[in-house]
Amino acid sequence: MCGRFTLTVDPAELKDAFGDFIFPTQFAPRFNIAPSQPVLAIPNDGKNKADFFLWGLIPSWAKDPGIANKLINARGETVAEKPSFRGSFKYKRCLILTDGFYEWKAGEGIKTKTPYFIHMKDHQPFAFAGLWDEWHSPDGNTLRTCTIITTEPNELMSTLHNRMPVILDKQDYNAWLDAAPQTPERLLPLIQPFPADRMSAHPVSTFVNSPGNDRPECVLPA
Repeated sequence: MCGRFTLTVDPAELKDAFGDFIFPTQFAPRFNIAPSQPVLAIPNDGKNKADFFLWGLIPSWAKDPGIANKLINARGETVAEKPSFRGSFKYKRCLILTDGFYEWKAGEGIKTKTPYFIHMKDHQPFAFAGLWDEWHSPDGNTLRTCTIITTEPNELMSTLHNRMPVILDKQDYNAWLDAAPQTPERLLPLIQPFPADRMSAHPVSTFVNSPGNDRPECVLPA
């Protein structure tokens, strides 16, 4: 599962990390992004432009937008088959931009789980594999929403949780963002645990437990 993450870098750093994509000229650093909030993503709509999507997928056919609360993550093992995700998996994929995420570790005999912040060892921004869709409300408004794909944990993440977000390697961005309809045979090989030796994790304060706390203290080592 992936239930909270960060995007604290500025647009110039994203440009350095992701290359020839178009980014907003400015946005506030986020230290505790939670479901239902805006996230910065690059959809495969052929424009190569990052935009803000609401976190929690609302399929275009959904009658109730409340379904988004249940669709913040999509299991990689079944993403090509589940009705909520298979259309977006084939047609509407995105990169969800981040520079770190949180996971909560259960301790034996301890009621309160310990939050951990996970990031790249080089502290560079990276991208989750995501899906997106557009939902049209009865009053004519359009919502663009997204979900994060998860997979089995790597060696680092397995010490914290039994799932992890799918992190795409830079060499796979173009394949993931191909605007043409794709087959599971082409995409499923990209849904793999990211190499643990390129990642790092440290415990942080339970300050991060509240989505209302969105400050640098969230990522500081406990």
